[in-house]
Amino acid sequence: MIPRMPDALGERYSPLYFLAALGAGGLSVSFFLYLMFWVPHPGQAVPIFEDILSAFQTGGVLDRTMIAVAWIGVALFAALHYRLLAWNFAQLSHFRKTAAYTQLRNSNAETQLLAAPLALAMAMNAAFVLGLVFVPGLWSVVEYLFPVAILVFAAIGVYAFKLLGDFFGRVLVSGGFNPEKNNSLSQLMPSFALAMIGVGLAAPAAMSGVLATAGIAYILSIIFITAAVLLGAIQIVLGFKAMLENGVDLQAAPTLWVAIPIVTVISIAVLRLGHGAHEHFDPTASTSQFTFLTVMLAIQIAVGLLGCVVLGKLGYFGKFVTGVDKSAGTYALVCPPVAMNVMLQFYINRGLVPAGILEKGSATYIALSALALAFQLAAVWLVFRLNAKHFPRGANPKAVPAE
Repeated sequence: MIPRMPDALGERYSPLYFLAALGAGGLSVSFFLYLMFWVPHPGQAVPIFEDILSAFQTGGVLDRTMIAVAWIGVALFAALHYRLLAWNFAQLSHFRKTAAYTQLRNSNAETQLLAAPLALAMAMNAAFVLGLVFVPGLWSVVEYLFPVAILVFAAIGVYAFKLLGDFFGRVLVSGGFNPEKNNSLSQLMPSFALAMIGVGLAAPAAMSGVLATAGIAYILSIIFITAAVLLGAIQIVLGFKAMLENGVDLQAAPTLWVAIPIVTVISIAVLRLGHGAHEHFDPTASTSQFTFLTVMLAIQIAVGLLGCVVLGKLGYFGKFVTGVDKSAGTYALVCPPVAMNVMLQFYINRGLVPAGILEKGSATYIALSALALAFQLAAVWLVFRLNAKHFPRGANPKAVPAE
């Protein structure tokens, strides 16, 4: 079952081979679900080693058979997953040195690189399952593991956003995206990766007994799930437009089904987040208010990061803010930090505090309020900076109209 992998493929390698690791990891998790739904696990949201062993020792033939099959399936496909994951990263290291990699980074296929963080997020989910199934006493230390898991998922998320930033920074600044060759749903890979990270973060949100841990995981999960939905909706429209005009690309035809696992992952994340909200937060209107504000803030963060990447690659600030070039359109920079200041103040005082995540006047409350203040100060600085540049005393400047 564990194949012998070929050595350095060089230019013949494709990042889509990460999907082989992804599939094996998904199968490992799927065998765990038999234990999840058929083995009693009082006292915690998931079955742990002690529950499974007890059910095996006291159960009938069918119960023992089911548990044995699940044990084998979880272990075997997890081993295959990690073998394929290690092979892929080794191959990717060689592939980066080839001309084919440079060509990929300058084509629509650049988003295939998101298969790497997608598989890494699955590796974390598979590791959690392996711990539950095979590690005695895991639940006694799980509250120490949840913060580590959040940090790792966040790091994978940064990796994914870095790859996305490279792609969008290139195509939105220099062009190069070929809409005619977008006649599939292959551009859903980034959405899939972000959703997988989001569902992983939703686990501590649902299972941690520490409010701070659950709250941080809850917020981060919503950010990634919202970004996945936002990006996925855009790419589905663009993909179907290209397919209706040019027909579906034969080799990429299987991507028509990519939406199926994305919907599954997002559905699980929503269920976990709903459970976490019910368990940890004030079960009144404040919970829905907190969730709504988190989603809206997540959209602003996604748009803000995209703008930072594009404006940074254009060198816009150096030209039109601190440099000598003038454009009336530069005044559009003032509204976003003002809006972020207002949104953060609402989020802190009408979202986090009523939900019980923050205590008014605490150190964290003050730190987040300071972040809101920083956006406000940035807007103030921009107003004075741009006014001094466009309307200097004793002069009659001619600003270049925004296109």
